[in-house]
Amino acid sequence: MFEVVEGVQEISVAEAPFIKALIAVWRAQDAHGTWEGKADLELLEPYILNKEARRALPIIGDPDPETLWRLELFFNAVCLLIERETGVMISPMLKMSHEGFGRMVLIGGRLITVNKQLRDVHRFGFDTLDKLAEEGSKQVKAGVEMIEKYPDVAKY
Repeated sequence: MFEVVEGVQEISVAEAPFIKALIAVWRAQDAHGTWEGKADLELLEPYILNKEARRALPIIGDPDPETLWRLELFFNAVCLLIERETGVMISPMLKMSHEGFGRMVLIGGRLITVNKQLRDVHRFGFDTLDKLAEEGSKQVKAGVEMIEKYPDVAKY
């Protein structure tokens, strides 16, 4: 579970647009109602890797399917928010080696809206919920700015 250090801050982070979108993406994956009893923030626990948890992971390792799935859901939430803001349909494309190195691109029309180089994917996670929201929002902002800069390319 998440520790609530400052109740007001925890509530504001939970209400962040990216966190809400990520929760919606997770809930959409639950076709059989397995997570109905889970709280929204409980679904995001696998994204939180504090320093002790990160230290417990090997420096070099192959990402497991669950980690890759979490990574894809993270970027699906980014796609969702970019689409909502711009009206441009965004498609994610992941190319990953078995060693955890690769690239995620988000494509709108003919435009690469987000281009993220990935390393050490087996350690994919964030120190806090706040950092998770911050990184997601940063990726959304980058995608929206790219579409605003090149709207003609994005709309074809």
